[in-house]
Amino acid sequence: MDPDPASQPAGQGGPSPAGPLPHEGVFVRLGVSAVHGIGVFALCPIARGTRIFANDGMPVRWVEQAALDRAGLSPAQARLYHDFGVRRGDRIGCPLNFNYLTPSWYLNEPPAGSAASVATDADLNFFACRDIKEGEELTIDYSAFSEPVD
Repeated sequence: MDPDPASQPAGQGGPSPAGPLPHEGVFVRLGVSAVHGIGVFALCPIARGTRIFANDGMPVRWVEQAALDRAGLSPAQARLYHDFGVRRGDRIGCPLNFNYLTPSWYLNEPPAGSAASVATDADLNFFACRDIKEGEELTIDYSAFSEPVD
């Protein structure tokens, strides 16, 4: 006698989970980078023009540099803004809380002489600027959306 399908785990004859599975709509994962520290890698081929982090609904918080100067940050705290901040004038864009770093914050710049595979618009939406192969590290030119670090 066959087991009751309702008692089987999803994907094995059991009920389907409510809504999409957690991997659906995810194009990338974090991994060890040959470019720098941690990088972002394609889980599957990504077609040119694809909005890579469409499910990343976390807003960017813009913090005045003067507020950070007054905050008495430890060197480790200041390094968060240095390593992950998007600089525009006297403001730094960062996640609402650094515990909310999503893969987009880990995009590295391409090695010298290489072209970036990702571009961004003024609202910090990230797009594949060419076809990206499965397993390839995604890179972006920081100067396209952030001013240089001192």
